[in-house]
Amino acid sequence: MRWVALTAVAPVAWGANYYVTHEFLPPDAPLYGAALRALPAGLLLLGLCRQRPRGAWWWRSAVLGLLNVSVFFVLVYAASQLLPTSIAATVMAVSPLAMMLIAWALMSERPGRTHLAGAAIGLGGVCLMLLTGADGVNVRGVLASAAAMLVSAFGHILTKRWNSTGTDVLASTAWQLTAGGLFLLPVAAAVEGPPPTLSPSALLAFGYVTLVATALAFAVWFTGLRHLPSGTVGLIGLLNPVTGVLLGTALAGEVLTVRQLCGLALVLTGVVLGRPARANRPAKDRTSPRPLVDESPAHESVCGDPRRGSAE
Repeated sequence: MRWVALTAVAPVAWGANYYVTHEFLPPDAPLYGAALRALPAGLLLLGLCRQRPRGAWWWRSAVLGLLNVSVFFVLVYAASQLLPTSIAATVMAVSPLAMMLIAWALMSERPGRTHLAGAAIGLGGVCLMLLTGADGVNVRGVLASAAAMLVSAFGHILTKRWNSTGTDVLASTAWQLTAGGLFLLPVAAAVEGPPPTLSPSALLAFGYVTLVATALAFAVWFTGLRHLPSGTVGLIGLLNPVTGVLLGTALAGEVLTVRQLCGLALVLTGVVLGRPARANRPAKDRTSPRPLVDESPAHESVCGDPRRGSAE
């Protein structure tokens, strides 16, 4: 359960990120907003790990940076500005089904019946939470949020597949955040012109977005993907819309109806169903060979095992 609790930090931070972006960050600078979120976080993690990519990880970092950072961050920023916090976060809750299907195709991780049941129940809860009765939901915002969900689901499973070789999680997270931020900076300068002037509240908001919702959240999320089944991690991600709805209601004045409360309960039920079973392994299983890749807690130290040197 410790990996579940650790992984849950990420969707809670991301759910809060919708509110912070919607309320405090400039609405007309999604490219700069994404770049200022990614690049400082990547450089911070690089400073902690002091590892550089080697071999295939140069192009892998570029691909993952483009998917998980450049495209995803811009789409999330746009969705956060175009939609109420609760709706922007809730659309992303379809990701468990997407992650299960992609993991099945790319990694032969067949989803269990409890995972599928949890995803179906959680999806039903998402539908109830989306039916707010409000008129005029921005279609572009919904499309941006749905596209962000698909891009991130594919990128996260690709990260899990490539990290299975034993590459340090924190290092690979730093590489893709840095690559994604570097991709965004010249595009932002060409499209949006000079960087926006930031108020003190916007600077504080970027501090949260960079340190908590990006550096910390992505590090624990990818660590969870290494230690837990993709279906379980996807269902833990349902805490993202739960956080978004609760913050939208408590802080942004969005009304939470009885129907949405029922949906919230269904989402939490889906998360519980998706948790890994704590089964007692038979004696014969305890004597099975150890995996080739050491996945003990010591292997996940902040800067990796110093005996290993740079990652592959």
